[in-house]
Amino acid sequence: MKFRTRLLITSVTMVLLPLLLTCAALLVVGSHIEDAETPLGFFDRDNASYIYTIENYSRISEEVLEKVRRQIKEDPSRLEDMAYLDEITLDLRDKSSYIIVRKDGALYYTGNSNAAKKIFHALPEYGNEMPGAEAGYYYNDIKKLVKEVDFRFSDGGEGSFFIITSISSLLSRKTLYRMAFAFILVLVFTSFLLTQWFRKGIFTPINQLNTAMQNIAEGNLEYMLTTEEKGEIGELYRNYEDMRLRLKESLDEKFEHEKKNRELISNISHDLKTPITAVKGYVEGIMDGVADTPEKMDKYIKTIYNKANDMDRLINELTTYSGIDNNRIPYNFHRINVAEYFGDCVEEVGLDLESKNIQLNYEDLVEPSTQIIADPEQLKRVINNIIGNSIKYLDKERGVIDIRILDEVDSIRVEIEDNGKGIAAKDLPNIFERFYRTDASRNSSQGGSGIGLSIVKKIIEDHGGYIWATSKENEGTCMHFVIRKWLSEAEKGWEKGQNSE
Repeated sequence: MKFRTRLLITSVTMVLLPLLLTCAALLVVGSHIEDAETPLGFFDRDNASYIYTIENYSRISEEVLEKVRRQIKEDPSRLEDMAYLDEITLDLRDKSSYIIVRKDGALYYTGNSNAAKKIFHALPEYGNEMPGAEAGYYYNDIKKLVKEVDFRFSDGGEGSFFIITSISSLLSRKTLYRMAFAFILVLVFTSFLLTQWFRKGIFTPINQLNTAMQNIAEGNLEYMLTTEEKGEIGELYRNYEDMRLRLKESLDEKFEHEKKNRELISNISHDLKTPITAVKGYVEGIMDGVADTPEKMDKYIKTIYNKANDMDRLINELTTYSGIDNNRIPYNFHRINVAEYFGDCVEEVGLDLESKNIQLNYEDLVEPSTQIIADPEQLKRVINNIIGNSIKYLDKERGVIDIRILDEVDSIRVEIEDNGKGIAAKDLPNIFERFYRTDASRNSSQGGSGIGLSIVKKIIEDHGGYIWATSKENEGTCMHFVIRKWLSEAEKGWEKGQNSE
């Protein structure tokens, strides 16, 4: 649930729930202090009609009034005693009532002077006392209930004793306490309900997220948070999970990268150690005079030269790998003629292959004017790496390497095929990955850092092309790569017209 919806529900609940519960509480409290089943008729002095109210309105002062009646029967002169009247007034104070004593039509005593002035002129005359213990007069305009008892003073004067009860304030302190307690209970319940809802919907998820973030800070990337919750909390959980997975993936890649770097250093060190050892051996042979003939001397020098070339190639691979890793391979693109460029490459490579007793076949099937946009040096590195890789894995007595340039309409396809031992089908999809080696164990005769074909793939892709391989075990391997042709504006227009047709 979204925070906005949650806050809206909270606002409505804070208003409506206490209101509804308070009304229910008042009904419950009212049912204990009222008895609606026993109506009582009061004579309405203003409307000359009967109104009905609950029995408790009358009973508030009935006990005192009955006590006064008994006193009148025993000793009416007691009602002339101010101390006795004050005692009655004190007894009625917490019952929203007060008394008025009238003598010969004049005010003799009252427990509330201000209130008595408003109602004194409307009090019934002497002798109008209504029969019945619970009878009385109700003044609708000032909401007063009046009960009367007539008596005679000791000097024979006409006396009337009145108990005035305020209908608008009939709630006793006990009732008010109950209502206040009920209202407080409603507020506490509402607060508890909303607090639990917020705790479950907001605070608990935030605490769980805090725990998860602490695990991340401590390096524990396996701590998962899953939820079906929607809204901001759900999005926060999903964002955390995405972050965790990305951090875990990044850390795994870092570990794998470090592992491959260590492997590269180990491979390069091994591959450098072999030619360095050979160079040292041949130099020592020359220094010790072992190469005592011109033929031996020439052989030793050529061997030293070849080993130096091997070291140079390994260092170049390492430099190129560093460029790949930082995406900083330097390119110098030119528009080059396919026939001329690959003709020169084949001529250069052919001399080296001939010295190694490897037959080179070359076939160019594209138009002589075909051109591509490429970096000559980096493309030459591609060809040398592929051919060098083929030479390493040639296992036939007479090695053969075929180079074919094929026309692919808007691209050229270059195929470099050998008759080596081939690549197993399970290894074929992985040969362009860095450090991947089809041999489970290295050997000094073949060597290799395991990054040659990954360099090839990177360079071809940076030229906007793509590369793949096909192979059969014990028969040979063929590398295919495609580079788009360079087309003049006229050729682009013609090609667009052909496609529209």
